[in-house]
Amino acid sequence: MTTISFPDHRPLDFIGLGRLCIDLNANEIHRPMEDTVTFTKYVGGSPANITIAMAKLGLRTGFIGRVSDDAHGRFITRYLQDAGIDTTHVIVDRSGSVTGLTFTEIKSPTDCSILMYRDNVADLKLEPGDVSEDYIQSARALLISGTALAKSPSREAAFKAMELAIRHGVVIVFDIDYRPYTWTSADEIGTYYRLAAEKSDIIMGGREEFDLIEALDGPLMQDDEATAKQWFKHRAKLVVVKRGGDGSTAFSADGERHVGAVFPAQVVKTFGAGDSFAGAFIYGLMQGWSIDRCQRFGSASASIVVSSHSCSDAMPTASQIQERIDRFVQQGI
Repeated sequence: MTTISFPDHRPLDFIGLGRLCIDLNANEIHRPMEDTVTFTKYVGGSPANITIAMAKLGLRTGFIGRVSDDAHGRFITRYLQDAGIDTTHVIVDRSGSVTGLTFTEIKSPTDCSILMYRDNVADLKLEPGDVSEDYIQSARALLISGTALAKSPSREAAFKAMELAIRHGVVIVFDIDYRPYTWTSADEIGTYYRLAAEKSDIIMGGREEFDLIEALDGPLMQDDEATAKQWFKHRAKLVVVKRGGDGSTAFSADGERHVGAVFPAQVVKTFGAGDSFAGAFIYGLMQGWSIDRCQRFGSASASIVVSSHSCSDAMPTASQIQERIDRFVQQGI
């Protein structure tokens, strides 16, 4: 059985780094965005969502990032604090930056899209000096989100955090989290994603996201097992390829392959599934569970979140996830 070894006796279980933003989810679902006039505000951003998921599962969590010096920034910081997340390293950026906004369109359970505003956002103002060695070494695991690599000085801060994590034996989770906004070229995307993946112990991403990295090598492999083997030549011990509604496949460095099930759900929207899966999956790894059990836990969590209007607010507790698993166990899932 493959397990990931996390360091013991650290004050924090998990630190997220990167994007803190606002999700504005359409209230008038089954309409195109141009016909939607009301939205509900939530904290958003993949690393924020994953960290919130971990906190709701009972882990000791913290975050490294920057928020804007305005009401949106205060909303985000207060939300994290209310969730029990340590915000001593969430810095108020006073350069005149703004909070990134994500408007969501929910035309149908399978036809959803997002519109992001990422110009002059506070999270990309994160500086290397914001990353404390003492804080990094206080954690068992560090999550790096790919959007933090999109622009300087945030990318340098992310790489500094990774180097410090390696120095102190902190497990690095890299969530590719590709968003087209802010990046300037395919070569830039592939280069920085590759550098981050080479430093990571656990790599998580969709098939298309892995293709962005492999494009630098010529013809795409588009083969999940070959993709995993490429990263096992570096530090990676576990590679998870997510395929949305088709589940996920996890590959371990010892040659094991684990195919995850998909739980039935009354789908409201598709976004948020990957973040909820990641949070619950990593939680399971930190409990020493088998990869198969981690995937089942992650898939059940995702089925709960896609059934809700929100992402961050809908992240379930461990008991809620287990109840979902127990409910469908008789169906052979």
